Amino acid sequence: GLQRGLPGLRRLDHIGVTVPDLEEATRFFVDVRGCEYLYALGPFQDDGEWMSEHLGVHPRATIPENRFFRCGGQMVFEVFQYTAPDQRSFVPKNSDIGGHHLALYVDDLDAAVDYLRSHGVTTMGDPTASKGMNEGQRWVYFRAPWGLQFELVSYPNGKAFDRQQQPGAGSS
Repeated sequence: GLQRGLPGLRRLDHIGVTVPDLEEATRFFVDVRGCEYLYALGPFQDDGEWMSEHLGVHPRATIPENRFFRCGGQMVFEVFQYTAPDQRSFVPKNSDIGGHHLALYVDDLDAAVDYLRSHGVTTMGDPTASKGMNEGQRWVYFRAPWGLQFELVSYPNGKAFDRQQQPGAGSS
């Protein structure tokens, strides 16, 4: 058969994020999110073009340190603190090109929201019930201290989409 897609693709390995303060990020990942600190690497810098060629950053950019955290048993975050002559310090909005959010599944959305709020994390509004193919899901956004947007999602009884994918569902 004809190979379709990236050969051997199995799963998401890790998510890399750049932060302004590695200590603040460590407190957030470990103390608030409950992630496990794994290890650190660095520093990285180069007098040639390696940083630009391999990482797509300014050739004089440096990575004083980056740290790895495991969350929820399998999710790994690689957290960087960079310096760069052309570094921008604003966090993109979801509506900006390159904007993004990271969605985390939780078993009990209300308990997770209460937990975040008890740790001084402000959610962006109250949980919202989804509609259409996502009916059965509730979600809410929150921000890390440096502005990275996260979403909590929960659909303990599945989503409408999941129910339509079951054999025999919706057949007429």
